[in-house]
Amino acid sequence: MSLKKVGEQRYRGQIGRYFEDFEIGDVYEHRPGRTMTDVDNIHFSLMTMNYHPMHCDAAYAEKSEFGKLLINSGLTLAVVLGMTVPDVSGKAIANLGWNDIKLIAPVFAGDTIYAESEVLAKRASKSRPGQGIVTVRTIGKKADGTVFMSFERNVLIQMREGNIDEAAGY
Repeated sequence: MSLKKVGEQRYRGQIGRYFEDFEIGDVYEHRPGRTMTDVDNIHFSLMTMNYHPMHCDAAYAEKSEFGKLLINSGLTLAVVLGMTVPDVSGKAIANLGWNDIKLIAPVFAGDTIYAESEVLAKRASKSRPGQGIVTVRTIGKKADGTVFMSFERNVLIQMREGNIDEAAGY
């Protein structure tokens, strides 16, 4: 999170980047990480009606090749995506889509996960003046360096000129 000076000795936290701040090839290491828990997994799985026993039945999961509950991949996707917001989409108008989502390795309770995003492309919007499209590839990594997930995302980001932050008091 960056700070914006809004008065004498007064600063306001800022989230995200304007379109102009993205450079192709830049990599953002998103912090803090998040240690996944059985409670996170069970709540998310039941809340989203994913009753697969690998996510919520420890006795069942114990007999699987993994020997324990798997963290629901929908949860890890949501957490990794959330980690990117302060760096990638905090000034987004809209998420335009996710592509090429890959689930590469399992995540278990007790694993601490991190994320990083690389800017792949950017262009001014042809139909929306003052906005641009940024494409990033995000990977999720466990604390031991194991990559467990990757995806690409296209985000419509506001440009510095004529942004809504000022009007909204940000």
